Amino acid sequence: MTKPETRSHRQLLQEIARRNMIERGLEPDFSTAALAELGQITGPASSEGPGTRDYRDLLWCSIDNDDSRDLDQLTVADEGAGGACRILVAIADVAALVKAGSALDAHARHNTTSVYTVGAIYPMLPERLSTDLTSLGFDADRLALVVEMTFTPEGILSGATHGSGWVRNRAKLAYNSVADWLEGSGPAPDAVTRVHGLAENLRAQDRVAQKLKAKRHEQGALELETIESRPVFKGQTLTDLVAQRPNRAKTIIEDFMIAANSATARFLASRNRSSLRRVVRTPKYWGRIVAVAAEQGTRLPNDPDSAALERFLIAARAANPATFPDLSLTVIKLLGAGEYVLERPGGVVPGHFGLAIKDYAHATAPNRRYPDLLTHRLVKAALIDQPAPYSDEELTALALHCTEQEDAAKKVERQVTKCAAALLLQTQIGRIFDGIITGASVKGTFVRITHPPSEGLVVAGGAALEVGDRVRVKLRAVDLNRCYIDFEAVR
Repeated sequence: MTKPETRSHRQLLQEIARRNMIERGLEPDFSTAALAELGQITGPASSEGPGTRDYRDLLWCSIDNDDSRDLDQLTVADEGAGGACRILVAIADVAALVKAGSALDAHARHNTTSVYTVGAIYPMLPERLSTDLTSLGFDADRLALVVEMTFTPEGILSGATHGSGWVRNRAKLAYNSVADWLEGSGPAPDAVTRVHGLAENLRAQDRVAQKLKAKRHEQGALELETIESRPVFKGQTLTDLVAQRPNRAKTIIEDFMIAANSATARFLASRNRSSLRRVVRTPKYWGRIVAVAAEQGTRLPNDPDSAALERFLIAARAANPATFPDLSLTVIKLLGAGEYVLERPGGVVPGHFGLAIKDYAHATAPNRRYPDLLTHRLVKAALIDQPAPYSDEELTALALHCTEQEDAAKKVERQVTKCAAALLLQTQIGRIFDGIITGASVKGTFVRITHPPSEGLVVAGGAALEVGDRVRVKLRAVDLNRCYIDFEAVR
């Protein structure tokens, strides 16, 4: 007789996440030495170095997910005469508390990223740091790396500076409620109305972000939309996976972070410093992208051309917004994954094809990404004209390691999400779904369905299918222990 399952959904998903992390070389737990170091940290960073400025009188706010506590960034706008605007981005000064070579740094360096799974978050840094002492939480005085960027009325960057400063978060805001207000479908969040002048400041931020977005897409940045799923639990029981879509508030943060990341890469180059760049190379599967576009009546050039691809994507979104996320996923798969590489002073590395940006470094999420913490250390050394804390050889090795560990973390996250979908699908064997092919190789043919958002293996009838093909599939089986979801293509 099969023993009844006594674990809750959340417990099961956590066990699966931990097992997968260990199998992929990630550490779900902090070492005794790291926890001992944590115990020696009595409060947030308080030392003021030379040139530290006081920005606490500005209308800083954070915009993130409703339940986020590891707040890496604050933003504020300062409108000038004639339509020019200064945008300031404050980034948590994690490096002030997490020292290179420490046991806490060793854990962060090993995993290189926080792992966000359906059942639990496995943070890169202990929660007492990432959600408190180094988080830019509401009404807390914190040290930050502040990037000041000035934009022309047309949304062109005319200047940028970096420095250390004190900041205070005036309002902890959430994407959806801010987006509803900006888009006219909901009231202003209470936190916005309580702070005098914040509503006007957020609208100024929105205006600049929309200009930056438009300018990037003019230059060939790709208009892509993927579906991210968030779990819905009732107690310890998983009841749904809900698709999350882009919105206007997310655009503010995304475009300001892109601008700050690019400005930081250029800052290090201007100081003749090596840096860790984030690149997406020219797509290897451009021919298949051309074929996908041709299936929808659009002819793309034979050679990779981001501007031409962007024009196709804009037209495809306008023609069929409901299926655009599926097209986006196809293009993302065919573009290939991002990676970290070393750029030496005067050197040339590939840019970010998807963003149409040549100079790009990750620098805006040091609580949850190790490359960002590395970049902060490089910036802080450059600001005071000290030698770089890492050699080129170390940065080259770290670039490869961060790329590999990020890939491992994403695989864990996808696997646990797949298992969560299997939990929801286990009573629907035999049901027919509409899907899109997301992978086709010697490893097998994979299909994604939209609700619950999930991907599975086409175990029958998938031999002639290619990435981007639309299919109907029948659910044949699920395996909760191995997180398998098996489909059969239906003709």
